[in-house]
Amino acid sequence: MSMLAVLFAFAPLASAQSTDAPATAPVKATNVVLVHGAWADGSSWAQVIPRLQAAGLKVTAVQNPLSSLEDSVAATRRAIALQDGPTVLVAHSWAGTVISEVGSDPKVSALVYVAARAPDAGEDFVALSGKFPTGAVRAGIQTHDGYTLLSEDAFLKFFANGVEPEQAKVLYAVQGATASTLFADRTTTAAWRSKPSFYAVSKQDQTINPDLERFLAKRMDATTVELDAGHLSLVSHPKQVADLILQAAGKTK
Repeated sequence: MSMLAVLFAFAPLASAQSTDAPATAPVKATNVVLVHGAWADGSSWAQVIPRLQAAGLKVTAVQNPLSSLEDSVAATRRAIALQDGPTVLVAHSWAGTVISEVGSDPKVSALVYVAARAPDAGEDFVALSGKFPTGAVRAGIQTHDGYTLLSEDAFLKFFANGVEPEQAKVLYAVQGATASTLFADRTTTAAWRSKPSFYAVSKQDQTINPDLERFLAKRMDATTVELDAGHLSLVSHPKQVADLILQAAGKTK
């Protein structure tokens, strides 16, 4: 069975809980750029992409190099440059750092954070996250030649909790090696301060603390949904994640 076949094979039903948020009327977008986070690759969006395409959106999934913030920002800027109109920029996990840096681009009409970091300009995010209980996944980080990978046990139990086991094993096999210095890199701007922002909190997240996610969503005054999901909500709850992106794109559900 191909990797994409496995990824599409599981799409469990789930419920999303909306939280209070100010009304947002984003510019109608024609494009979506998806940016994956650490220990992942672009295939993590495989179940979200067809839902966006079915709504008439052009979708691009960035293959993040995960070698440095600078390199990942450059890859995302290249993707944005290829878009032909208003674009929703979406991030999962660490990639929230990337879209916070590049999201001020005039083509970007809205930002969507999926269980993602959302640093302020110049903020020490490591120090901020240290104010919240540490996610269980951290014990499984393994370093090799300056790059990190998650152990299979940590990936399956804590990073992909809530994902069907067969699917989680595929995602483990394609996880992107991530520079050990990546998490300390700081942004120079915070695009969420000037762009309509949306946030999907993962209530069962064991990678980024859910209360940290709620703090970030509240700080950016984001339109917020809470999903009964682990860190990989884009895999286990693709419909709910896609619905939030469609809302950010000005599409009716």
